[in-house]
Amino acid sequence: MKKISPTIKLCQKLIQQQSITPDDSKCLPIIADRLKKIGFKNEFLKFDKVNNLYSRFGDKSPLLLFAGHTDVVPTGDQNLWDEPPFSGNIIKDDNGDDILYGRGSADMKGGIAAFVVAVEEFLKNNTNFKGSIGFLLTADEEAEAVDGTIKVIEVLQKRAEIIDYCLLGEPSCKKIIGDEIKIGRRGSLSLKLTIIGKQGHVAYPHLAQNPIHNATAFLDEICHHKWDDGNESFPPSTFQISNIKSGTGATNVIPADMIIEANFRFSTAQTPASLQEKTIKMLQKYGLKYDLKWTLSGNSFLSVPGKLVEATTNAIYKITGLRTKLSTTGGTSDGRFIAPTGAETIELGLLNETIHQINERVKTADLNILNDIYCNLLTEILTIK
Repeated sequence: MKKISPTIKLCQKLIQQQSITPDDSKCLPIIADRLKKIGFKNEFLKFDKVNNLYSRFGDKSPLLLFAGHTDVVPTGDQNLWDEPPFSGNIIKDDNGDDILYGRGSADMKGGIAAFVVAVEEFLKNNTNFKGSIGFLLTADEEAEAVDGTIKVIEVLQKRAEIIDYCLLGEPSCKKIIGDEIKIGRRGSLSLKLTIIGKQGHVAYPHLAQNPIHNATAFLDEICHHKWDDGNESFPPSTFQISNIKSGTGATNVIPADMIIEANFRFSTAQTPASLQEKTIKMLQKYGLKYDLKWTLSGNSFLSVPGKLVEATTNAIYKITGLRTKLSTTGGTSDGRFIAPTGAETIELGLLNETIHQINERVKTADLNILNDIYCNLLTEILTIK
């Protein structure tokens, strides 16, 4: 095994904290202690039961903020893991590569470790630079995301703290470190639709109202509807049904209702209001009696490429030789809370191919490469030229 770098060591230490959302365990204090030693001012912000950390070095602009989360999703059956999910063990694979196993290794304790160490190295080598460096870390990203980044941003806005650039360490890459950075994300709008019928005996359908039969034409239309063509930055908006529940379990009873749970992933070509309006018009078209509840997880956002994208693409090319791709694919992220402040917001982290899975893992070499990219990015953005 090769020498274990500071980035790998910190990643292992964070993985060993069982920070299943929304429990931070001891991740934030571990990070805060390291940042305090290099001159950062730490501020712990707690909302309800959720711990958050805002840490800043310097008070001048521009502010480069690193944002991320220390909470992780549950492990699933731990007996199915090749290595204990909170061990941070490093094992050689069949190709001879050192592989670090652990829940959160890719999403996103590895990214946090790489940036913390990058900042330590940057400040050691650059005593005179322009601007400030900040960290916004939460333990509420993987679950409800209501007492995390969104609340901290509200505090910063009330204090008139301006974020110029924001880098989220989410696992953005597909096959090789640096092959993709995210400059936006689709919005996510969920619905819970109850089609109301009238329960009865299957032998007497004229005395009942079958909600399943009544809704088939509506379901066919909404599932095949073309919402938009997307645009140069986003694919077309989509609608997917995730759950349908109906019936009593008996084969001779017409159900009283049918519950449909579904989700829109929408581009900047749509708004939550436009999707809601079109859905309601379809329901009314077929004369359905219904109850409808909406949940907006996040609006779509697109950060116009500027100095941060330029600095990041330059850093990636310098370290890896890759010409990175700008992307908006994937699920939602906390970038949806930061981009509306006007900050140029991007995501660059590790590979996303094993996130949330049994045996989540990363190559140790990838952690070191990401650290090198972050170091170069800091130099590109903050060094006086």
